[in-house]
Amino acid sequence: MSTAASAKNGTWRNWGGNVTARPAREVTPASVDELAAAVRKAAEDGLRVKAVGTGHSFTSIAATDGVVIRPQLLTGIRNIDRDAMTVTVEAGTPLKRLNMALAREGLSLTNMGDIMEQTVSGATSTGTHGTGRESGSIAAQIRGLELVTADGSVLSCSEKENPEVFAAARIGLGALGIVTAITFAVEPIFLLTAREEPMSFDKVTSTFDELWAENEHFEFYWFPHTGSTNTKRNNRSAGPEKPVPQLQGWFEDEFLSNGVFQVAQWVGRAAPGTIPSIARISSKALSARTYTDIPYKVFTSPRRVRFVEMEYAVPREAVVETLRELKAVVDRSGLRVSFPVEVRTAPADDITLSTASGRDSAYIAVHMVKGTPYQAYFTAAERIFTAHEGRPHWGKVHTRDAEYFDGVYPRFGEFTALRDRLDPDRRFQNDYLRRVLGA
Repeated sequence: MSTAASAKNGTWRNWGGNVTARPAREVTPASVDELAAAVRKAAEDGLRVKAVGTGHSFTSIAATDGVVIRPQLLTGIRNIDRDAMTVTVEAGTPLKRLNMALAREGLSLTNMGDIMEQTVSGATSTGTHGTGRESGSIAAQIRGLELVTADGSVLSCSEKENPEVFAAARIGLGALGIVTAITFAVEPIFLLTAREEPMSFDKVTSTFDELWAENEHFEFYWFPHTGSTNTKRNNRSAGPEKPVPQLQGWFEDEFLSNGVFQVAQWVGRAAPGTIPSIARISSKALSARTYTDIPYKVFTSPRRVRFVEMEYAVPREAVVETLRELKAVVDRSGLRVSFPVEVRTAPADDITLSTASGRDSAYIAVHMVKGTPYQAYFTAAERIFTAHEGRPHWGKVHTRDAEYFDGVYPRFGEFTALRDRLDPDRRFQNDYLRRVLGA
């Protein structure tokens, strides 16, 4: 099974398996002109339009009963500008291909998320991010964008050209137009040393500020029903390169993190009472390790166990209190949670609807394995996150609406006004956008 979303008998299904749609038709344009023509034709036929990448969003942000645009022919690097240190890439290019192509050119993005199956446009449009003290989301590294707007015209934007569109369209939710190309800032390739080690929940929360301040990229996973976490610190290194040996890498990243973990999920689904015991064993399975490699080999890891996810950004100074509240709820609730909780950070940025817009942020992600009931856990978690003015990831499960977002995003009205201008007839609307942006 591929990691992309699947389409059978005209039904589109996302990666997590929790969203389906039946579009009226599918278009796979081979050029920007063909894509623009498809948007104009949809307007003539009175159909709405959505572009869909690999379906890694757990919300119905890409679902439509109108025209689905598949961008898999709009891939590859258009241009590398070594003077400006930028790369311009077609919207349908998977992050994996971009990372590998850049590495061959001796270049790299500054920061990235931990999954690289998504297309560049899907990842940036929903605000995909990694963890970083000074370096932000993938969208925060964008220097220019090209998009097809509702009337079928092609619009370019950057800090100098159409700056008000640039401020919003870097994380545009598919609401402002269909992204056809992205220009990213890049830098000469560098090495990162990763230090992974277990640490108690109490220690990681009591020293969180120091761990964040001392490391360029800090994150950790807490295993519910235990007092254990696994921490990861990534920092730039002068070398030498010292990758994880192939057999050890397979054993830890494939066998333990995916294979054994998958079996543990099956057991947990069949017998929920075993989950706390499995969690205790899982939290001890991964031992400490240190390795040095090029960025994408350190930042990203394979994710073969399918899951459903909710993630909220809270103000960074509220993360420890939020986590302790989450732990207390899990401990006393009778919930059985077999998937670790992931915690990352990002600096404030200037993108209108970025989850880190205008504030230093910390991300708390809760997961449940695909096919298990997640509503009770996610509802309990969301209650805690929203009490801290949390902002949900646009591509992950949440129940918030436009009224809520107007309260937690100071520039929310700026985005909706721009949408009124660029898409007055709501060509790019769907049920999800109607809920989160208002009608």
